[in-house]
Amino acid sequence: MKIWDVVIVGGGPIGIACGLEAKKKGLSYVIIEKGCIVNSLYNYPLNMQFFSSSEKLEIDEIPFISIEAKPKRNEALEYYRRIVTSNHLNITLFEKVNSIKKMDGLFHIVSDKNTYSSTNVIIATGFYDIPNRMNVPGEDLKKVSHYYRDPHFYSSQKVAVIGASNSAIDAALECYRKGAEVSLIIRGPEVGQRVKYWVRPDIINRIEEGSIKVHYNSTVKEIKEDEIILNTPSGTIALENDYVLALTGYRPNFAFLEKIGIQLSDDEKRLPHYDPETMETNIDNLYLAGVICGGMETHKWFIENSRIHANMIMDHIVSKVKMGSA
Repeated sequence: MKIWDVVIVGGGPIGIACGLEAKKKGLSYVIIEKGCIVNSLYNYPLNMQFFSSSEKLEIDEIPFISIEAKPKRNEALEYYRRIVTSNHLNITLFEKVNSIKKMDGLFHIVSDKNTYSSTNVIIATGFYDIPNRMNVPGEDLKKVSHYYRDPHFYSSQKVAVIGASNSAIDAALECYRKGAEVSLIIRGPEVGQRVKYWVRPDIINRIEEGSIKVHYNSTVKEIKEDEIILNTPSGTIALENDYVLALTGYRPNFAFLEKIGIQLSDDEKRLPHYDPETMETNIDNLYLAGVICGGMETHKWFIENSRIHANMIMDHIVSKVKMGSA
């Protein structure tokens, strides 16, 4: 069986950056992605616009040209896809890694299609796959979704949008503009301060004029087929409801990390252990890259500030190879 220098788990922007850097360093590598190229970005809302400008989303100094300063989802998909194809990166798609075990200095990576052996592994799986659940009755009804794609579907429907961050606010505004009757349920006293600066005034104005109803300091008690029950400062209330968009954030796959043996902090942040200078975890030759490094603090790491992880990791791997051959 072939022994790879590096197996990269996750084919998002940072996984792709790691693949580019491994190729430049002359290392044998494979990127394993459970979905399509940049699968998380593909599952973003169709009309999503990034907070970051295009140059901050660039990897390996490959120019990212967008129509506006801040690119949209479809432009990002085109950019990262072209990088993969034009650089002939070694990537396998629609292949899910189920386990990673280290024995006798080698990692054995088992997917639902193949088995790999490697001296180094990089986990770059992000956090978009597991929603933060509300754990309330009715959350598993078909009318409830933790992901939002296209506002047209919700036209002329009564829609409850739960959350105060960018994903929830974008969904509330888009659905309202496509003719939905939108109720925004926010756990805190205001719209999130990290909402995109050009969007926040828009949602506040729509709330103030009454176009979008808002329930501050409120939580969901129960979801029923034709209504949603809220706990509010005024007591329990019921809203007529057709659909619920529970956009309450997402989390890394902590169970997968723990199964591998990566140490996580005991507090609510669940921060994984890694060396900030090399990105190596408590397991020798096992690295973390990208937004997964933030644990539950999913707002701390983005493409623009984690793209440097690829260079840091590959430099460390190459330095180990040189030390071993010295």
